[in-house]
Amino acid sequence: MPDQQIVVAGTTLYRIRALKDFGNVKAGNLGGFVRSERNLSQLGDCWVADEAQVYDDAVISDAAQIRRANTSKSTAGRAT
Repeated sequence: MPDQQIVVAGTTLYRIRALKDFGNVKAGNLGGFVRSERNLSQLGDCWVADEAQVYDDAVISDAAQIRRANTSKSTAGRAT
């Protein structure tokens, strides 16, 4: 299951798994899909949940929580 992947618009996305506990997320929880580690910051409490997809130049950072969304190109999630 951690190696689960999907193809969206010709881009392979990989399911993420939480490495640590934070907020409502527990270590080991499965999240949504990203193209690469660059799409999800390792700083803060950001998370891609459910079946959400983040790829291209999109970066989820700070405390942003992305759910059931398709985020790509220059769209970015940042909590203020």
